[in-house]
Amino acid sequence: MKVLLRQSLKTLGTAGEIRAVARGYARNYLLPRGIAVLATPQAVRDAEIQHEIERRRDEKNAASNERTAERLAQTTVTIPARVGARNRLYGAITAADIAAALEQQAGITIDRRHIELPEPLRHLGDHRVQVRVARSLTPELTVSVTAGA
Repeated sequence: MKVLLRQSLKTLGTAGEIRAVARGYARNYLLPRGIAVLATPQAVRDAEIQHEIERRRDEKNAASNERTAERLAQTTVTIPARVGARNRLYGAITAADIAAALEQQAGITIDRRHIELPEPLRHLGDHRVQVRVARSLTPELTVSVTAGA
């Protein structure tokens, strides 16, 4: 069964792609959750129109996104945290914590969902974290987790 992805899935593909999947996977998982729709000609046309709108918006905001990406690449955010044995944190530093610290320390507002953190930070030290500014623009931000708080 062919479906048009509305959201990106690491195991399947990115939004806007057409993929062949098992009927049960589509019927029981992808379609009910709104992750994909059946790849009808109308759905494909709608996706192409939406993609064109997003491309134009990205072109319009390209200069602003580039400046933001350069600032992020040069920024180091320091987050103090409580530490236990072996420099392991009591809690964890999440994308929401990084977004709040980034806004407070550097004045850059980034949505927490755009911070690509595979798992929360649980150790002291400097960590490189990718931030998705635009579809093809993902600079790395340095997050320094220090003992404190």
